[in-house]
Amino acid sequence: MSEKLAAAHASPHPSSHALPRPKANGLRKCIKRDKYLYLMLIPIVAYYLIFKYAPMLGEVIAFKNYRFADGILGSEWVGLKHFRKLLSSPDFFNILRNTLLLNVYSVVFGFPVPILLALLLNEVRNEGFKRIIQNLLYVPHFISWVVLGGIINTLLSPSTGVVNFVLHHGFGMEPIYFLANPFWWPVMFVLSGIWHSAGWNTILYMAAITGIDPQLYEAARMDGAGRLSQIWHITLPGIRSTIAVLLILRMGYMMDIGFEQIFVLQNTAVLEVADVISTYVYRMGLQHVQYSYTTALGLFQSVIGLILVISMNRIVKLLGERGLW
Repeated sequence: MSEKLAAAHASPHPSSHALPRPKANGLRKCIKRDKYLYLMLIPIVAYYLIFKYAPMLGEVIAFKNYRFADGILGSEWVGLKHFRKLLSSPDFFNILRNTLLLNVYSVVFGFPVPILLALLLNEVRNEGFKRIIQNLLYVPHFISWVVLGGIINTLLSPSTGVVNFVLHHGFGMEPIYFLANPFWWPVMFVLSGIWHSAGWNTILYMAAITGIDPQLYEAARMDGAGRLSQIWHITLPGIRSTIAVLLILRMGYMMDIGFEQIFVLQNTAVLEVADVISTYVYRMGLQHVQYSYTTALGLFQSVIGLILVISMNRIVKLLGERGLW
C-alpha cells in the first residue's frame, strides 16, 4: 500500500501535462471545421491591415521634418517641435473649439432623432405605409454631400430659395443669409446632418426593438398600460444597451467632424465658426505642404478620440450597461 502511495506521489499528475493540449487541439479543430468561414474573413483582415494599420506607420513624420526628397526614413528628427508649434498657434484653439462645439450640437440635437424615429416607426401598424416612410428616410444617406450641398444652397438662397420665399411672403420677414451668417450656419449644419443620417441610423434601433419579447407588451396591455407607458417602460429599456454602445462610438468622433459636409457648406464669411480640424488639415497639409505639422495635429486628434472612447465606455459600465469591452 505504501509503495502504491509513493508511486502516486512520485509520478506527476496526468492532467498537469494535458492542460495546454486541449486548447491547441480545440483551436485546430475549430479552424478545420470552419475553414471556409476563416477564408472569407481573410479579405476583411487584409483590408484593415493594409488600409487602417499599415498607414499608422506614417505617423512617425509627426516627429520629423518631412521632405519628399528625403523620404520618411531620411527626414530629420525634430522631436516634439510640431506639437509645440501646434499648441502655440492661435488657429489651433479656434479650430478645436469649432470642432468640439459642432460635435456637441450634433450629439445633443442629432443623436436622439434616430431613436425618436425608430420609436415612432415601431408604432405604425400599416406595414406598407411604414416601408414607404422608411425608404424616404433612408434616401438622403445614399446621396453625395456634393449633391446635398447644392440642394441645401438652393433651398436656402436669400433670393431664389424656397425657405426665404416662405419667410418673406408668409411672415413678412426679410431674407436671411443662412449659410453666410455665423449664427445660422451651425444651425443649418446640424439640421442638414440630421436630414442626411438620421433615417439610416434608425435601422440599428429598429433591429434592437424587434429583439424585445412581444409578451412584455401583451402583459403591459393586460395591466392597462397605454402606448406611451409601453414605450417608456419596455421599448426604451429594451434598446438602452444599443443606445449606450452607439453613444460610446459617437464619442470617438468628437474630434473628427468629417470633411465633405463642412467643405461643401463652408465659405469665407463663416470661417470663424466653420473652420474645423479636417478643413484646417486640408488647407495646411495639401495646399501649404506642411505634412509633418498636420500629421501632428491628426495624431493629437486620434489620441483625444481614444481617450474619449475609453472614458465614455467606463462611464457607461459604471451606469450598469455593457460597454464595448
